[in-house]
Amino acid sequence: MKEESITMKKTTIWQITTGVLAVLLVVSIFTGGFGGGNANVANNNDNNARSNDIIPTGVANVNAEEYVDDDPYLGNKNAPVTIVEFSDFQCPYCSRFRTQTFDQIKEQYIDTGKVRFVYRDFPLTSIHPMAQKSAEASECADEQGKFWEYHDNIFENQASLSIDNLKKWAKDLSLNENKFNSCLDSGKYADEVKKDMNNGASVGVRGTPYFMVGNTVLEGAYPFEAFKQAIDAQL
Repeated sequence: MKEESITMKKTTIWQITTGVLAVLLVVSIFTGGFGGGNANVANNNDNNARSNDIIPTGVANVNAEEYVDDDPYLGNKNAPVTIVEFSDFQCPYCSRFRTQTFDQIKEQYIDTGKVRFVYRDFPLTSIHPMAQKSAEASECADEQGKFWEYHDNIFENQASLSIDNLKKWAKDLSLNENKFNSCLDSGKYADEVKKDMNNGASVGVRGTPYFMVGNTVLEGAYPFEAFKQAIDAQL
């Protein structure tokens, strides 16, 4: 009887120990781990400080030249550095890049022959219902030699995107209305846009704007200094 009593006590101790460990495990999960609570704060700070970062680290090597198709570009075709942008005409961050950063890149690098800048479409149709048709419209404008003027017009009037306005802006640029409207209505360049999408997805594009700056990837509307550092490092 005495031996049996000892066995019961050991079992009870094991049950209590197991319960305590289970409680500690739950506490650990909800507090970020023992002594690791600061890790979550650090991660949040890193995310909030992204706009102050320059070139992201840990990015796989890329070569922008490998992702150039028959897309519109600015600058010297043989420039030492190529930038490929995957963009969405209805994306507010793409508009921010156009208004806050692009002109500086153009003045200091594109116009001086150091950079070729290539535009490719990546319409996020699940959240931007006018992005696809806007991309097709820009291709129709490119057909008449006015891509970049039309590109700027869309971003300047992003809040007013509609089929009627896409046609109006073509008229404002003195494009052939019948030719442009027929091009847009027929979906002539839908497959061209889809090809850009597929090409971007193959390299890991998931959001816009997404840039390949030579051999460096910049994801998001980074300030001019980030592009300057990436470009200068390759000149």
